[in-house]
Amino acid sequence: MERTPLDKHNSFRQNDQTSTSSSANDGHSRHISDHETNDSSGRHQIAHEVDQFLDVLSAIDDKSSGLAEVPDIVPAFAKVIESEIMMYNSGEANRKFGKVAEEDSFFLESVRRISKLTNALSEFSSTTNASLLNHTSSALQRAMAFLEDEFGCCWMGMIIAMADRSAVQRDSDSGDSDEYPPYPAETVAIMHEIAKTMILAGYETECYQVYFFSRRNAIRNKMIKMEFEVILNMDEVVKMSWEQLEIEISRWINVVRTCSDIIFPGEKRLAESVFAESPFTRNNLLCNIVRIVVIQLLDFAEATAMAKRSAEKLFKYLDMYEALQNLIPAIDCESCPAEVMSEVAAAVDRIGESVVSIFCDLENSIKSDTARTPVPGGAVHPLTRYVMNYLKYACEYKDTLEKVFGKQTAIAKKYIPPVSNKLSAQDLEKESESPHNFETMTSTTPFSIQVVTVMDLLDVNLDQKSKLYKDPSLRCLFLMNNGRYILQKAKGSPEIRQVMGDTWCRRRSTVVRLYHKNYQRETWNRVLHCLSHDGLLTNGKVNKPLLKERFKIFNTTFDEIHRTQSTWVVSDEQLQSELRISISGVVIPAYRGFVGRFRQYLDPGKQVDKYVKYQPEDIEGLIEGLFEGNTSSMSRRKT
Repeated sequence: MERTPLDKHNSFRQNDQTSTSSSANDGHSRHISDHETNDSSGRHQIAHEVDQFLDVLSAIDDKSSGLAEVPDIVPAFAKVIESEIMMYNSGEANRKFGKVAEEDSFFLESVRRISKLTNALSEFSSTTNASLLNHTSSALQRAMAFLEDEFGCCWMGMIIAMADRSAVQRDSDSGDSDEYPPYPAETVAIMHEIAKTMILAGYETECYQVYFFSRRNAIRNKMIKMEFEVILNMDEVVKMSWEQLEIEISRWINVVRTCSDIIFPGEKRLAESVFAESPFTRNNLLCNIVRIVVIQLLDFAEATAMAKRSAEKLFKYLDMYEALQNLIPAIDCESCPAEVMSEVAAAVDRIGESVVSIFCDLENSIKSDTARTPVPGGAVHPLTRYVMNYLKYACEYKDTLEKVFGKQTAIAKKYIPPVSNKLSAQDLEKESESPHNFETMTSTTPFSIQVVTVMDLLDVNLDQKSKLYKDPSLRCLFLMNNGRYILQKAKGSPEIRQVMGDTWCRRRSTVVRLYHKNYQRETWNRVLHCLSHDGLLTNGKVNKPLLKERFKIFNTTFDEIHRTQSTWVVSDEQLQSELRISISGVVIPAYRGFVGRFRQYLDPGKQVDKYVKYQPEDIEGLIEGLFEGNTSSMSRRKT
């Protein structure tokens, strides 16, 4: 571009070749009419001449002497800016900012020019151009005020549009859009141009404030929509009932997950689009937006961690722990200050400490359960059900609990498991009183050690409770019932099975079989003794009085067992069936053989009916009535 030369006084003169030309054709000294400032082609011509003038100013090395002459295009260009603003503010629908892209583009470029022009003129020390500088500064300030308002209006307009769209979606039951923030690309482009213009003009603070408060309010509205508008203080949280707190925790978790998955990534994308050329401003904005949201979330987490701990809170606390863990990568970027990351990490640790404390309280619950009243019928003890269901749900959070307990090195060192976990059948039988769970572990992570500790404590407690039963058979049945329940719960939960291992399951099965074996020995050996042939033959002859006594003892013993054990409980249908089959398999063949061999030695008629009270089929039917927890089982079967 050809520049207009300067004389030694920084005055503008014409080239010698054009000195004869009329001054009206001089681009720097001609009079600018009002028509030119309003006419489209005139405005563009003025803008072009301003660019030339800026080139001239940039060529001046010595700015201390000031400018001897300033062309008329400078005040004219300031008038163009003011004219554009008046047009936008005229109230005409088709003249509003954002309606005509070409007009908006020209206006923004003009504002950037006048910003450059103001800065260039301010570098000259002479007071001769003070009036002119006031002209350009005034126009620039008006333009910045206008753009600041428009920047805010962009956000407000989009908030209204979002509200209208949400209302439509609610009416159509289609749910919210997954897009966040749901702003049209053309609107984001306008905001980018406004932000770029304001920052170039030195109005970064104003731009920053409008953006920050707009985004803060948008996020607050999003939280209100998720019913998290109430900011609870620490005292309120601590005093809450668990039912109320559980509801608040669920809302909090929903908000944290939304922030991690939607809000923070969306805010980052938006800031990167609007402040593409201003990384410092962008990072500061994101930092403060994230900080204000995260601090609110952490205040609730802190208060919750200080609330009274109890077993039922474990799983909500684990959900909180996982939500905070997932929040870390969502905010872990150059825009997030170290102190915020540190506070989130500290909150994770505090929730983790609560989790460990609650889980370890399970040990104390087992130890303190010293009830002296046995469960009727040797059924599964409520403590067994509680502990195993607790472990089942806890092990669903296995990976999270491994992380939590991994930080508790003291727990990891609490037990040192034996080197070998290979046990012979003899070892298993000898040690059947306590399954010694550590010996069957395939891995010894901190959490698995904690689970096994709970299992061992439960075994010890159940062994103590079994001693409340005076009947050795019922004692064995109680241990068998509870052992079977523990085994089935573990087999039915892949997570528990993964923690405990297949060796542990096989060991448990062996222990349950031993309880079964002991029960059968304690109960039915007495019956089999009655059916023994020993002593019934003397010198080849049957001892009839002893035979009659054997039949009487059998009938009495069997009736007593049936009457008693019909009231006992085996709720596991498979175990119940296995017990009945094993009993029938031992008793019925022995009874059938005894009756078949010795019935002939009883006098026909009443004597047979008196001593041979049951046929083998009757015995089989009565065995089928065992373990139903029913006091009238025998009478029902006889009718």
